[in-house]
Amino acid sequence: MSKTVKNLIAKAYEDEFDGVNGAIVIDVRGVDSTGTNDIRAAFAEKAVKVRVIKNSLARKVFSGGDLEPLNDFIDGPAAMVYPTTEDTSVVGVARELIDWVKKIKELEVKGAVMDGMTFGPGEIKKLSEFPTKEEAQAKIVQIVLTPAQKLVGAVVSPGRNLAGIVKTIQEKLESGETIAKA
Repeated sequence: MSKTVKNLIAKAYEDEFDGVNGAIVIDVRGVDSTGTNDIRAAFAEKAVKVRVIKNSLARKVFSGGDLEPLNDFIDGPAAMVYPTTEDTSVVGVARELIDWVKKIKELEVKGAVMDGMTFGPGEIKKLSEFPTKEEAQAKIVQIVLTPAQKLVGAVVSPGRNLAGIVKTIQEKLESGETIAKA
């Protein structure tokens, strides 16, 4: 491959991976074209891209950036799987890949990087168990609101008790019963 072509590919990688701070490297060796197309189509629906990479050029482009830890996992035929929108997370991609590995035995997950954290091949399952951004936000909101809900309950509870007592007294008086002094 000529130096000009390599420079063009490297520039395309720089443009494509600019702003990407998390991705997973997979090995599709042994996966037939139908399986590869199925994977690409399924991920495309979820705003995730599958890109076969040229190892030496990818390593060069990733050096010094957020994706540099992936260089340890790039050897042999490799493809990157990464989210293309902020709504999609690497955690979601990992969950999907776990399912695909069960369906296509030849598919191998080599490693991942997410927000500066590196995950080896055996840790992808752990990555898939992380909460997504939306799940984490929901959990934080729940944690923040729980004490307030308990406080409101504690403040309102005596009023409820008093209202219950007054209602009981009212019902007794309406039915003609006398109320004894306590």
